[in-house]
Amino acid sequence: MGVYAMVNALARLKDAAVLVVGDMVADVYLDGTISRISREAPVLVLEQRTERVVAGGAANVANNAATLGGRSYAAGVCGTDAGGDALCSVLGENGVDTTGFVRDAAHPTITKTRIIAGGRATVSQQIVRVDREWHTPLAAEAEEHLLAEITRLLPQVHAVVLSDYGSGTVTERVRRTVIAESRQRRIPSIVDARYDILSYGGIGYVKQNDAELAAALGRELRSAADIHAAGRELLTRLSAVGVLITRGADGMTLFLADGSATDIPVSDHSEIFDVSGAGDTCVAVMALALAVGVDPVTAARLSNTASGIAVRKRGTATVAWAELHAALTAEGDGHAHT
Repeated sequence: MGVYAMVNALARLKDAAVLVVGDMVADVYLDGTISRISREAPVLVLEQRTERVVAGGAANVANNAATLGGRSYAAGVCGTDAGGDALCSVLGENGVDTTGFVRDAAHPTITKTRIIAGGRATVSQQIVRVDREWHTPLAAEAEEHLLAEITRLLPQVHAVVLSDYGSGTVTERVRRTVIAESRQRRIPSIVDARYDILSYGGIGYVKQNDAELAAALGRELRSAADIHAAGRELLTRLSAVGVLITRGADGMTLFLADGSATDIPVSDHSEIFDVSGAGDTCVAVMALALAVGVDPVTAARLSNTASGIAVRKRGTATVAWAELHAALTAEGDGHAHT
């Protein structure tokens, strides 16, 4: 029964419009072939083969919302640099509306550049990552511009995501404005915050992984019972509607304000290639599903299956509507034959 509910929910995602607010990141992948050892220092010299830019951070949430069939709007801050241009281009290819981007020369585009090296007889692997972020508070003018864009876009959507990677886009005013406006408009809100989750009181839904939950509450979570107690505590402290905790190989647990806790096992035990970006896929699916009135448990199960597809892809990746539909159909066939 659960699989068919998810298939029906997936069909409805194409009616969903969501706004993603947060740290827009350009993930850059530089792929090179090892040519020799440098004469200048004992380091590898790489001959660059390819360079590609993909959407990371909040931009990856927005990108997933679009590839999963929804209408996706993105609001954040990026530079007037090549990284910002590339990020807008990548998002535009999938139909993400980036008119809510504040292009500000004082805030260069957040970039995370991964150097990938390999040779004819070796497997390509990441050898270093170079991050460029701004560590100063968001300038008042940029914040005002961003708040104006959020206020303009909110009436056009059915749900809003706050994707806070700790890079400074989600200021206290941005956080409070989104929470207050979404409550007033009675649309679902969901936050995925790497740090400082306790500052999101009044948010609708929360998505955290187990390590983030442990850090937020300042204690180790050594058992399922510990996670259940912590999930309920976070739900209460934030006065949230629901808290979704992702637990790696142990799947997910959804805690709701009605007192229920639903454990959702991993949907596919195939080899995991890369967990980067899987959380973004998870929160994008939750937002889309909640936007069109799908019940939270079905929404969480749907996001669990989508995340299972994302972790089997290398690098920051999106999941397409057709991929998720195929995975659900396969699950349905499996249940039919058991």
